[in-house]
Amino acid sequence: MSKYTTGEIAKLCGVSVRTVQYYDSRNILVPSELSEGGRRLYSEDDLKRMRIICFLREAGLPINSISELLAEEHPENIISILLDQQEHVLQEELHEAQKKLDMIDSIKQELKELEHFSVESIGDIAHIMKQKDKLTKMRWTTVLTGIPVTALQWISIILWITKGQWWLFAVWACVAIPWGIAVSVYYYRHAAYICPECHEVFKPPFKEMFWAYHTPKMRRVTCPKCGQKRLCVEVYSGRDGADNG
Repeated sequence: MSKYTTGEIAKLCGVSVRTVQYYDSRNILVPSELSEGGRRLYSEDDLKRMRIICFLREAGLPINSISELLAEEHPENIISILLDQQEHVLQEELHEAQKKLDMIDSIKQELKELEHFSVESIGDIAHIMKQKDKLTKMRWTTVLTGIPVTALQWISIILWITKGQWWLFAVWACVAIPWGIAVSVYYYRHAAYICPECHEVFKPPFKEMFWAYHTPKMRRVTCPKCGQKRLCVEVYSGRDGADNG
């Protein structure tokens, strides 16, 4: 069985020699034997105990509590609970770190789409990121509600061409027109735009927004503050007026 000196066990556990000596003086880690020259020697079990002590210290337990814990008949039960708690904490930290990494990646992607970068651009990106989930949900709502309408359209066209049954197309028209109006109003009420020139968050007139050229993320509309008509970044508004907050 391996034997370790004070220096060796300190190195294996990543602590100082003084720390090992301190635990010895507190009777928390007592060496298994002494050499003929009086040197303290630690066994494999002592090494395992030292690693447990180091973990408990890192978990925030005071020396007195560690001493009492290790004196228990079944300390492994309590240590198991502490390990579960520590695992939960680390998982939460990983989750938070991943969220920050995702945000950084999204910000980098947004920056690539900006023609001109400025300090104000950071504020625009922060606004976009804050409302991103709501904006995505709004877009998916319009897409998903449109799937059955589109399916009905193609079925009606196919039946009209192959069977001469035009009445289903008429049914589709009766459904599609109200749906189109409802979706347009819904989208208008929940969308706003950021002007890349003056960074104003605004809502254009419905007619202009409806007919404007647009991409999945931008729409060419006129800013009421600076009067510039250009591609403006779409953000979630959530109410009839522009969301300047």
